[in-house]
Amino acid sequence: MTKQPPSRPEIEPLTRIQILVAMGITAVVLLCIAKLWLQFGSVRLLPVSSSPEALILGLGIGMMVTGVSGLVYRLWPAYRQSADLYLQMILKPLLLPDLIWLGLLPGMSEELLFRGVMLPAVGLNPIGIITSSLVFGILHLSSPQQWPYVIWATVVGLLLGFCAVVTGNLLVPIVAHVVTNLISSCLWKLTHREVEV
Repeated sequence: MTKQPPSRPEIEPLTRIQILVAMGITAVVLLCIAKLWLQFGSVRLLPVSSSPEALILGLGIGMMVTGVSGLVYRLWPAYRQSADLYLQMILKPLLLPDLIWLGLLPGMSEELLFRGVMLPAVGLNPIGIITSSLVFGILHLSSPQQWPYVIWATVVGLLLGFCAVVTGNLLVPIVAHVVTNLISSCLWKLTHREVEV
């Protein structure tokens, strides 16, 4: 009689409440890190200046990133598989109104930390842009299979960092990030809806 290897238990998917709580906790942790860095480091927050130009530029960049992401999704199978795995885990349990939080919480907290604090701390130069983008990309690594998603997040981080340095305004990458998250998640959710019985 041959012995069967023990079966590995399947990981239980997260519930809607667990994902919303995790998003909230992650946003608070990132905000606390940014606040502590500002408090105890010798760094100044990149300015946030509200203007129609900054809002329009952020909106345009967010829409461009979403469009390019869709193109990369179609042309790069490894990225498509990685993105689907990540988005399935995060988006499937959420309701459409929850996607507002998915746009706002990470968009604001991640930009505050990576472009608002880390970028000026390392330097408003290519080294700072690359460093903050690499760390931003690694933040999106949830498993070894996620490397294509990490590459994409790093490239987006480079663009957002470049925009922050060129404009000197943190509002531009915040708006771009929020818009990208919001539109991308809505499109994915709408195209991957399961028929409810």
